[in-house]
Parts: sequence; structure tokens; C-alpha cells
Amino acid sequence: MPLGLILSSIGRSMRRKRTSSLNILSSKRAPRDYYKGKNCKPTGFHTRKGGYVMVDAKLPRFVVPDLTDFKVKIVGSTYKQKITNIS
Repeated sequence: MPLGLILSSIGRSMRRKRTSSLNILSSKRAPRDYYKGKNCKPTGFHTRKGGYVMVDAKLPRFVVPDLTDFKVKIVGSTYKQKITNIS
């Protein structure tokens, strides 16, 4: 085998990722102070004295349609099951 092929195969094997690095990082497998969070946007900020200030501009606003004349359709089975008391 030519020397170039041997060196390139050794280089490729050394560049491979370890299987442990492919695992999902969680707080169980991370350093002690690691906090992943839940992918939520912050709604305020922390003060210097340990408090938390809510900012009204950062609160989520939900747009809900008007449902006053909405006719509700029952989705599911119309079969009514007889309930018996078992003592």
C-alpha cells in the first residue's frame, strides 16, 4: 500500500467523533452547574439583589378569534355507556 493511503486512513480514523459525544446532552450527563432550560423566552430580568422584574413588553400575547356564534360539534362517540356501581 502506498504511504499516502495509510496516512490518510489513520487521519480519518482519528477525526471520527466519539460515540459518547453523539448522545443528547442533559443535566445528568453534564457538569454540575449545567442548566439546559425548556426553550422558553425570558419574561423579565434578574435584579442585583436576587429579585425578578417582569417586563410587560416581554409577556406573550395570544390572539384568539371571537367564538360567540360558534356552533360546537361533539367529536367522538355518541354511544352512552351505562354506568353501574360495583360494591
